[in-house]
Amino acid sequence: MIPLTFQGFKSSDFDTFTIQGLDPRMDAIKENVRPKLMEIGQEIEPVLTTIGGEPFYFHVAKHARRTVNPPNDTWVAWATNKRGYKMLPHFQVGLWSTHLFIWFAIIYESPNKYVFADKALNKLHDLMKQIPEEFVWSTDHTVPDVHKHSDLSINDLQQMLERLREVKKSEILCGITLNRNNPIVYDGDLLLKKVADTFKTLFPLYLLAQSSS
Repeated sequence: MIPLTFQGFKSSDFDTFTIQGLDPRMDAIKENVRPKLMEIGQEIEPVLTTIGGEPFYFHVAKHARRTVNPPNDTWVAWATNKRGYKMLPHFQVGLWSTHLFIWFAIIYESPNKYVFADKALNKLHDLMKQIPEEFVWSTDHTVPDVHKHSDLSINDLQQMLERLREVKKSEILCGITLNRNNPIVYDGDLLLKKVADTFKTLFPLYLLAQSSS
């Protein structure tokens, strides 16, 4: 049983991303959303460490490079490096104004994504069966659009992985999204369990990525 300190999100947390202006939105993120992401980070860190058999460390997005445009989403990520996560296969939980996401992610900074893509392509039929139907895929972490696994053909997934291998700025993410109206996002206990269960389901992808390094 995961010990509970995190109490869940509020509707106002999702509304943060409708606040106009960089400074006002960042102030709201820092005051209201970031502390909750830190709590999730602390709670899930030992869960991933247990699953993976090696230490995981959480990192909360700072959005430090932004000077004009306010962020449309924010997140906490877990990786096996204390200093950063973007270069590594990692896990994420975060918010847009419309939904919460729970991801396994290989984003464009990852140097081994090309080899991961090759290994995933070799296991294409297994991946189609292993990933639950209700899970979703994304090829760009900067936009909210997703592709339902149940709607993908094997050719669709193949094309996504081939793009990951061949296009420098390509990415791939897999996991679930929860609409902001879903009661799970407002219940800390249920949400932490959902995050832990989702990461356990996604861990074979992480292991595949690790075998690529």
